[in-house]
Amino acid sequence: MSELQQALFDDLSLPEAASQSAPATARGIVAAPADPALVALAASLPAGLHLGTSSWSFPGWAGLVYGEAYSESALARGGLRAYAQHPLLGAVGIDRTFYAPIAATDYARYAAQVPAAFRFLVKAPMAVTSSWLRDERGNFIDSPNFLDAAWTIDEFVQPCLAGLAAHAGPLVFQFPPQGRETTRNPDPFINRLYRFLKALPSLDGGAFFALEVRDAELLTDRFFKCLQSTGVRYCVASHARMPAPAQQIELAARFQDEGAFVARWSLHAGFQYADAKSRYFPFNRLVDEDVDSRISLARACRAALQRGFDAYVIVNNKAEGSAPLSIARLAQQIATAA
Repeated sequence: MSELQQALFDDLSLPEAASQSAPATARGIVAAPADPALVALAASLPAGLHLGTSSWSFPGWAGLVYGEAYSESALARGGLRAYAQHPLLGAVGIDRTFYAPIAATDYARYAAQVPAAFRFLVKAPMAVTSSWLRDERGNFIDSPNFLDAAWTIDEFVQPCLAGLAAHAGPLVFQFPPQGRETTRNPDPFINRLYRFLKALPSLDGGAFFALEVRDAELLTDRFFKCLQSTGVRYCVASHARMPAPAQQIELAARFQDEGAFVARWSLHAGFQYADAKSRYFPFNRLVDEDVDSRISLARACRAALQRGFDAYVIVNNKAEGSAPLSIARLAQQIATAA
């Protein structure tokens, strides 16, 4: 390992020089200067590996991703182009689509800001994956579009593919907790899920469907056979309600050893989301390293890549404290054992 790489991985707090504001330009958001160690690391990674973060609008990434501490709103509007210049950030998650569908023109605006090899992981609207919603008054109501394939195609799949085109990667259905009635007897839910997934269209290029759940009780043989028979990839999710990534990877591998690997490394074990957010803010250093998850994800990525399939890992700041730094660690783990 070079001295630059050693320095990178020995001290993962924000360097003093990086905390100083970079000069603003008329072009808008300025990217942080490329670190030669990260450039070299990126060049050593296998083709087909797509690492990225959950969104890109974090002022605390000044010096890591951005040249200065821009506001969250400024980064949300104009930070993606600078984000995509980071050597290791070849993908990103679009989370806003979980709360409401967006138009093809919005997707196209994102696609226009990134290089050709860049990919997006896009979350489907919760109207499809949650059986209940809140109305304008905060009351719980039944979701009229829950597992509605026609609505999903019209409001999510078609606009996403039309706007992102070749930049589309995993289209992820994230199912929130489905309630005790479902977890006590998952089969009726799995039967309905099968009919929904079977009605979705075949996707071209690098786009494909993936599915994430937040109920460990759903991880049955019938669940994985449902995904296998419909060509939908399982998305590993690090979450307080779920088994460790290593366990999920092992369960899925019994039925899904052929195809892309997808994971969202979202939350450190033992924490709730709000607690992790408070503990890790402003997300510019690693606070609680999760070596076990990192090793498991790296092994799964390598296994997929060696079989000729793509691998996606989208990392949240709440996983270890700083998503860009977690990705640097993960990339090094993949590269050294490739």
